[in-house]
Amino acid sequence: MERYLNEAIIGNKNMLATYTRKGELQRVYFPSRELRQYINFFHTGVKVNDSNLIYLHDDINNTYKQYYDTDTNILNTEITNTYFNLQILQTDYCLMKEDVLVKRYTFINNSNIDLKLSFFVHSELLTDRNNFVSAKVLDNGMVQYAHDFSFYTFAKGMKISSHQIHGSKETIKRANIYDKDYIGMNNESSIGYDIGTIKSGEKKTIQICIYITDNHEGMAEFGNIIDRIEKIDLQKEYSNVKAYWRKYVKSHNGLNIKEPTNSYEEKIDEIYKRSILLFPLYVNQSTGGIIAAPEVDEDFTKCGRYMYCWPRDAIFITKALDILKMEKETEKFYKVFCKNTQSKNGMWEQRFFTDGKLAPCWGYQVDETASVVYGVYTHYQYTKDEKFLKDTLKMCEKAIDFLKRYVKDIFEETGKYHISYDLWEMNEGVHLYSLASIYSAFDCMNKIYAILGKNVSDFENNRLKDEKVKKSSEELKELQLQIKKFINEKMYCEETKSYVRNLQDKKMDISLLGAVIPFNVFSPKEVKIKNTIEKINLTIRTYTGGYQRFENDHYMNGNPWVISNLWMTLYYLEVGEKKKAKETFDFVLKTSAKHGFLAEQIDNNSLKSNWVIGLGWSHAMFIMVLEKMMNK
Repeated sequence: MERYLNEAIIGNKNMLATYTRKGELQRVYFPSRELRQYINFFHTGVKVNDSNLIYLHDDINNTYKQYYDTDTNILNTEITNTYFNLQILQTDYCLMKEDVLVKRYTFINNSNIDLKLSFFVHSELLTDRNNFVSAKVLDNGMVQYAHDFSFYTFAKGMKISSHQIHGSKETIKRANIYDKDYIGMNNESSIGYDIGTIKSGEKKTIQICIYITDNHEGMAEFGNIIDRIEKIDLQKEYSNVKAYWRKYVKSHNGLNIKEPTNSYEEKIDEIYKRSILLFPLYVNQSTGGIIAAPEVDEDFTKCGRYMYCWPRDAIFITKALDILKMEKETEKFYKVFCKNTQSKNGMWEQRFFTDGKLAPCWGYQVDETASVVYGVYTHYQYTKDEKFLKDTLKMCEKAIDFLKRYVKDIFEETGKYHISYDLWEMNEGVHLYSLASIYSAFDCMNKIYAILGKNVSDFENNRLKDEKVKKSSEELKELQLQIKKFINEKMYCEETKSYVRNLQDKKMDISLLGAVIPFNVFSPKEVKIKNTIEKINLTIRTYTGGYQRFENDHYMNGNPWVISNLWMTLYYLEVGEKKKAKETFDFVLKTSAKHGFLAEQIDNNSLKSNWVIGLGWSHAMFIMVLEKMMNK
């Protein structure tokens, strides 16, 4: 399964679906954002008069135009078959109160002759030895099912005209499917509908519904589900979905950005609003867990997969959520997800499923733990909710105890604790970014103590507890001094007059900026920091104006990363270099993907999105940059 670019994304609280720019449905997740993806492919096509099947997503005579309904997660793909002058408007959206994905097709005959039309769906579900997929024909569609799920595909108000349960990879190409059986053991099946004759200038519509459910009720439930969904007024629901998302965008315009007045502002507005619409699709509503991005590589052909929750990514995203008035989602992340995923020793592992279960990992990363404490205090800065600090205090103290043991181990070189990977998950060692995150966690813990210590009752009116807090606070301050001293003595290269990323090499790395933003170990105007910025510009800035992660980065050809440019933008804004800030920011604007999505990387030659379109971390940094711009 090598479908690497998700170029459009829709969903609701429980469903997430991704598409190509030609409108092909690539993935459908339900009920979580990452655990179960159902389809290997879901193809639709038409037979016009006596033609073979014309695939809507792939035909030499098709032209495409794709766009969202303004300020919504309703996706439109205009497909024009130039041979028959047939225009198809495909509209995809998820209902808000039902977990139904609607695919509405409107056919418009722009030719001078009548067109006889049939519509086909050919889908193959993912299967395995222990959960084999079968299929059963329904009056108006089919259900493809396994032991623990059912995947319904049917047309509202229409009966099927043909079907093929036992595999139709060849017959579907001729739009000539047939099967005597109504049920069979095959994960790849087809259904057809007779649209009828469309006269010149006329139009007709078919509405395909996809519904997924746990298959607990068995056969008795099949018909009941269809009957219930058949009663839904889809035109009314379409209006409700549109109204819901437009209200959502308006309610979460946390930066109060005004309507754009020129093309430059329009591009900013497009990415800004797409970010608002994207974040709720990434959040597990029950636990608060947040995926990094929709999956792009299920088979690990190029990467270790993306559809998991990294605490590190999430603390950037939760800051963006707070900026956009999504405080409840942020609070749930820390109070539910983080509490449930913290290890007994106080640390957090590399990544998790959004339901809180441990995901596949390949190494320990200490900044994941430190980032959570930083994120807790950052959330408080936006809400001023002391109850939130009280509710997360024990969690943070456990994390801090672990971090204290970890840094003492580094200073004393005892080797008790497992060596940490860096934030790029590629190099083991002692890293400046990791130490900066720990420095910040200690600082944030002391600030939390200071806030809660205003009232003695916050520490249960317990003098021993108060003394323990004071002792811990002093210890944290001393450890901060030691961390800063360690960095200056062992992670600053006199030869290059710049900081280095770890104790193992002297490579320049964009994560060095973490010591300034967000972790505030050093002032952005310190000479050593300025020297480091100059060295970064000499080594990892490409001729296009994009910034790589680090020197000799070979992952996906070592292209510029969106977050690298936005990190530099944040730095330049901090020091008041507006021209340079605009240059680094404009690189992101001009290379953004269609619909306002931000990718992980940009191809340095084509300046097109190269990998992971819709990366949550990229969108979060964009929101942080906008906030900084407005404050400046």
